[in-house]
Amino acid sequence: MEARNRTLTDWFTRVRTGQVLLPRFQRHEAWGHREITSLLESVLRGLPTGAALTLEIGDDPPFIARTLVGAPAPTERVTEHLLDGQQRLTALWRALHDDYDDRTYLVGIEDDNDGNATTIVRAEPTYDKKGQRYPLWLEDPAECWKRDWIPLSLCRPGIPDDDVNAWAYAAADGDSREAWAIDKTISRYSTTIGAFNIPFLSLPPGTPRETALDVFINMNTSSVKLRSYDIVVAQYEAATGESLHDQVAELEAAVPRLASYREAENLLLDVAALREDRTPSQASYHRLDLRHLSEQFEELTRGAAFAVGVLEAESIFDSDRLPTVAVLPILGALEPHVPKGGDERGNAMSLIRAYLWRSFTTGRYEGAAATRALQDLRGLIDALRGGDNSAPIFDEELYHLPQPEELVRARWPKTRQTLARAMLCASLRRGAFDIADGAKATPGNMNSREYHHLFPDAYLEQKGDLESSEIDRALNCSLITWTTNRRIGAKPPLTYLKERIELGSLGEGEVRRRLESHLIPWDEFVSSSGDDVAGSYRSFLEARSILVADYLTDLCHGREPNT
Repeated sequence: MEARNRTLTDWFTRVRTGQVLLPRFQRHEAWGHREITSLLESVLRGLPTGAALTLEIGDDPPFIARTLVGAPAPTERVTEHLLDGQQRLTALWRALHDDYDDRTYLVGIEDDNDGNATTIVRAEPTYDKKGQRYPLWLEDPAECWKRDWIPLSLCRPGIPDDDVNAWAYAAADGDSREAWAIDKTISRYSTTIGAFNIPFLSLPPGTPRETALDVFINMNTSSVKLRSYDIVVAQYEAATGESLHDQVAELEAAVPRLASYREAENLLLDVAALREDRTPSQASYHRLDLRHLSEQFEELTRGAAFAVGVLEAESIFDSDRLPTVAVLPILGALEPHVPKGGDERGNAMSLIRAYLWRSFTTGRYEGAAATRALQDLRGLIDALRGGDNSAPIFDEELYHLPQPEELVRARWPKTRQTLARAMLCASLRRGAFDIADGAKATPGNMNSREYHHLFPDAYLEQKGDLESSEIDRALNCSLITWTTNRRIGAKPPLTYLKERIELGSLGEGEVRRRLESHLIPWDEFVSSSGDDVAGSYRSFLEARSILVADYLTDLCHGREPNT
């Protein structure tokens, strides 16, 4: 391995012509605008930014490669693969070519409190409206210069002098002397950027592919460290010659609703690990049989589709409502063992329903989730094969089913408390019809739903003298549309229910039906207008806790509730 120096001008020439390409297994961009701004300021101040790593290419490239994002199509033969440094070089290329849709990078001078001038970079947010880029002052050199900013795209290596001169003249509003001064300022920045050194370590041509991958993994030095998935992507390409990025994209296209619950790449590796009888953990990812992973990709896709289908059938519509993500890989790994039809499938789906709701209500996966996931999967597979159900999650001495008093204490479901989310999901499963418009909860209208206090928080604070810790309870929550929520405000329940009855055309019976779809006890809810607001509220919580507990108990036994 040889250490070398290379100016940014030379790097850009090689990127522009395609002499430097990225191996396909490299992850995609991971830097945000804060990291990019910091990098640009380091370049302008001549501070080191770390070394890159390349592999020289002979006649037989070891990897399928691609250009950096924003770079043009290659015009010359590839001579190097960039193994490490793509985040830095991509950020520099795109920022200095003004290639980001939502930011333009500018350079200026700022005086500190001691009177010292410091070069600073600004990432100015941009947006497009009817074909016009905003803010408008970015497109006006005079306005930009009036604010003491220069677009960094004017300082990039290789920009034509005419482009710089034209901008400087426009910024100076035709004043030749000032235009010359602006041009000199841009030139100073451009010289600094073009001469900036990004050193690199170079692996010689003929380096075995496996060796190059080992070096890539062991010597990655970027500020965004390699994830286990990134390493698997590289190893997968070496083992199979295929792109795991491409296959994950195929999985996402085949199961588009998966994105509502979890990243496809993480689920893929978790399911693969479980199917090899390993825990779904990062340690297991590095022990996967990658050729087998490639061969079973269609099965993994079916598993992902099955997992999403089970959740949607139980009215769990997205990650914001999902009580625990631990169930997803288990469902995905279980799919090959589920009968395809008949009574056998019906029995299997009842077992899966019981498993799913126990995972939501018992706290089974609140610790050591990976180990417990493998234990439960083994027991579920055994049960589906006709054996005894040995999944520990069904041991009610260890994992008792939720009792009403526990439900009363459960916190606001917008938090990540598993039981609180499970209670909300139970009402979604019942339909959770909106109190005003009568719309049933669906995946398509979740974004229009808000977490609503059935007994409004302001009402309980003012009339019941209750603290937020008692007000923000899962049993005091329902999901309704934001328009309905705004109309309710701080009104007592009976008042806003009467308004719904009077404004609606279907009468009290329909409003009662909509409330009951949220597992809300009508009698306790409408009798809440007396002087003892706190007492009425607590009676309501107790009554609703019994309804919800009975409903969850049926689900935890795999039954379809009668409530």
